[in-house]
Amino acid sequence: MLRYALKRLVSLLGALAVASVVVFAAIEVIPGDPAAYMLGLNAAPETVAALRAELGLDAGPIARYINWVTGMLQGDFGISYTYRTPVSEMVGDRLWISLPLALYALALSTIIAFPVGIWAASKRGTSVDIGIMGFTQLGVAIPNFWFAMILVVIFAINLRWFSAGGFPGWGGGLFPGLKALTLPAIALALPQASILSRVMRSALVDMLDQDFMRTARAKGLTQGQALRRHALRNAMIPVLTILGLQFSFLLAGAIIIENVFFLPGLGRLIFQAIAQRDLIVVESVVMILVFAVILVTFLVDLAYAAVDPRLRVH
Repeated sequence: MLRYALKRLVSLLGALAVASVVVFAAIEVIPGDPAAYMLGLNAAPETVAALRAELGLDAGPIARYINWVTGMLQGDFGISYTYRTPVSEMVGDRLWISLPLALYALALSTIIAFPVGIWAASKRGTSVDIGIMGFTQLGVAIPNFWFAMILVVIFAINLRWFSAGGFPGWGGGLFPGLKALTLPAIALALPQASILSRVMRSALVDMLDQDFMRTARAKGLTQGQALRRHALRNAMIPVLTILGLQFSFLLAGAIIIENVFFLPGLGRLIFQAIAQRDLIVVESVVMILVFAVILVTFLVDLAYAAVDPRLRVH
């Protein structure tokens, strides 16, 4: 298991190195000069050149890439061009919103999807199974931003159970913070729960015709009991894959939902930084999200090995 983990760790580090080059190169080709944007169209060329030198933009691409990577390795993500504050502080403030939101949505998705998928698989071919698959297909088809607006209309405007947007901060207590994240988390969780329940159902159905399942049924277990006791562990490989992908999506892809609910998370930070040509913020936040995605993939690989020991030999 240790050798397997070390091999995956080397792959993780290699992927991070390649990703840093790709991210830096992609940001470099974005049109617009941050210094010219900050000073306006009528700024004198000498003033723009002086600001570029102050921001370190006058150096060559290779030198700026090396400085950027070296700083990240030391925990220094640079200084925001627009706000003149450390990027690490900006990211830290917003990560405490985006990360709980992603975990909250993932928890809701898992709590819904697991029993629904198991129930559908235990009722394979019946009207219950067909109905569940129909509802999950609807959940996949509905755009989460549209569902988010419906939630706002029903629960914030009409019933007034939740606020329509904003975040009070964690300083006021855990419950107000979670309450503010509930509607966004539900909006994010619905399509993910639909996808996960379909994958769970398909993986379990594939197990029904296996020899060990027939043996379990021959011992007197019902189909539902056999699925929960014997098939669930064997069906976890595709489910873990989807869980890893979903967490990465929920953390990095909630830009629209954060804008719908006016949440000051990483998604809004990237959106604002792109609009303001604050390239150092864009580079650093994207790299952090890439690291999170690769780290989750690494943890999923370890979970594979824990679930199926045969994978450790590869």
